[in-house]
Amino acid sequence: MRTLKNLLLFTFITLGLYAFNTAVQEDWVVPEKYKAMENPTDVEDDENIEIGEELYMKHCKSCHGKEGLGDGPKAEEQTGELGDFSSEEFQAQSDGALFYKTTIGRDDMPNYDKKMPDDEDRWLIVNYMRILGE
Repeated sequence: MRTLKNLLLFTFITLGLYAFNTAVQEDWVVPEKYKAMENPTDVEDDENIEIGEELYMKHCKSCHGKEGLGDGPKAEEQTGELGDFSSEEFQAQSDGALFYKTTIGRDDMPNYDKKMPDDEDRWLIVNYMRILGE
């Protein structure tokens, strides 16, 4: 009987921690230094947009979808919210915040600073994600 009580207590605590952890992770906190970062690339340059699109299609489309709606072929395998890049909420984020999320990742979103070591490439993807909001 005591073992059963301990098992139930353990299960209750584990489920509670899981629920708390899930609720806490819904907010993706971006450090202030990243929020304030200026995009060093020319966001008006057509060539930059084309390169950003190519990189997006190679690295992001499989989960986020061709139009950034979170409906890529691998989207159903993901447990987190993939977001809608065309939404006002998404587009309201600073370029630096998007750069941080693209670089650092979290949960199902991989860290791209090793897969794509050139910072400029990640900035160009940010530029392309801006196009998806138009």
